[in-house]
Amino acid sequence: MIAIVDYGMGNLRSVQKAFEKLGLPAIITRDAGLMASASRLVLPGVGAFGLCMERLRGYGLVEPIKDFIAGGKPFLGICLGLQLLFEESEEFGRQEGLGVLKGKVKRFSAPGIKVPHMGWNNVKIVGPSPLFDGIADGSHFYFVHSFYVEPAEPVATGETEYGGTFVSAIQKGNVYATQFHPEKSQSAGLKMLENFARAASPA
Repeated sequence: MIAIVDYGMGNLRSVQKAFEKLGLPAIITRDAGLMASASRLVLPGVGAFGLCMERLRGYGLVEPIKDFIAGGKPFLGICLGLQLLFEESEEFGRQEGLGVLKGKVKRFSAPGIKVPHMGWNNVKIVGPSPLFDGIADGSHFYFVHSFYVEPAEPVATGETEYGGTFVSAIQKGNVYATQFHPEKSQSAGLKMLENFARAASPA
């Protein structure tokens, strides 16, 4: 069973529908017991970093998420769900994240680019990851974001150009995450979600 974390924000239903289109059952829940018993956990997200962290704390979801990741089962963060994994964000002042990964979340500031970064862009595969199995290097995915992650450890598996190069996909052990929205990225995105559903827990 795939569990999708419900913290009262984000495009939860569209992620659920994408899994259902693949014939994969997925539930939206904030029940810690259901999350713990799931075979895979997904943290989608849109909105402000600080508010999302506030919601996760308010619903008592921070420890269940960290416990799930520590248990070694596959975990997927999408868009803000990627950013929340890091130590801090500079959005509206310093905001503390989950701290699962080392690094920061920064706002696009290159001259001449539109913020938010919105629409289709290609992803260069820069590291091995089962998420990219059967997906061509340079495939296009759908992005909507004003901030990007700057990891302080070698976790990047995908990079994208927008006013410079930024990390658009990561993996560390059983933790996978993308800055783009696979659930909105047509065939390549569905293939990625299917790959996540089939990914084995690392030894």
